[in-house]
Amino acid sequence: MTEINMILHLPYLAAGLTFKKNEDKLHVSYQAAHHQLISSTKAVLLGHEIDASNQIGSMLAAGCIYPNTCNPVDTWDSLTEQRKNYFFSDVQVRGAYPNYALKYFERIHFELSKDTDDLTILKQGTVDFVSFSYYNSRVIGKADQDQIAGNLFTSLKNPYLKTSEWGWQIDPLGFRITLNELYDRYQKPLFVVENGLGAKDTLLVENKVNDTYRINYLHDHIQALKDAITEDWVEVLGYTSWSCIDLISASSGEISKCYGLIYVNLAEDGIGDYQRFTKASAKWYVKVINSNGQNLD
Repeated sequence: MTEINMILHLPYLAAGLTFKKNEDKLHVSYQAAHHQLISSTKAVLLGHEIDASNQIGSMLAAGCIYPNTCNPVDTWDSLTEQRKNYFFSDVQVRGAYPNYALKYFERIHFELSKDTDDLTILKQGTVDFVSFSYYNSRVIGKADQDQIAGNLFTSLKNPYLKTSEWGWQIDPLGFRITLNELYDRYQKPLFVVENGLGAKDTLLVENKVNDTYRINYLHDHIQALKDAITEDWVEVLGYTSWSCIDLISASSGEISKCYGLIYVNLAEDGIGDYQRFTKASAKWYVKVINSNGQNLD
């Protein structure tokens, strides 16, 4: 299940969930999450049964969460918010519901419906590695300021970071922090399966797209990844950018929020001939791939 924790933020897109009138959406989402966790675990068990050498991982939308101030309340709130993400990987890596999750279920008066062998299945089908997406970091805490406009997750503005056109703050060091947090937490190999920048691209004469801003984003994040590997000894299986080609953004439903290395000639109103053109970032990324990340110039 890709970005399994997104069921708490985009339940319809992440799990096809719809809610009845007056139905507790949080209860329904966590119950659906349980079914997804069981299904994922069964897939791990089947994959290992087919070939014991198969390596099968989990996948979540990740990102470090900073407290807004050094007020302990802000630090506690950031920890609590991050647990909503790590709850899923905690189950998939460790094979059991963590105590903080069980206590949270109790506080929200949620009783998990499960089969008698569900907990045994979770214990038996733990993953071999942890994969994740990373786009930005967040800030949590009490403050007299609004949430960043356009941000999919709740976040306050970080004054130390630049912000994308869609309000996502650009934080390469936060990427390195996230890699360290996940590796320290699980001691399992990591795989970065999504990392990229959503931005408005312009098709110029001769069908060129000079997206140097995307190159800068990817350069800085891949360098942070290299630092995590070489300086921090984080075990990383691989890295793939998001995305190969322009596509409709899941978070905003816009084609104009381009992530791709390849441009698709299509406007928001559906006008366009769908022609595809390589961007400057695509040509740069070819050099990165051919050098296995060594050449970032």
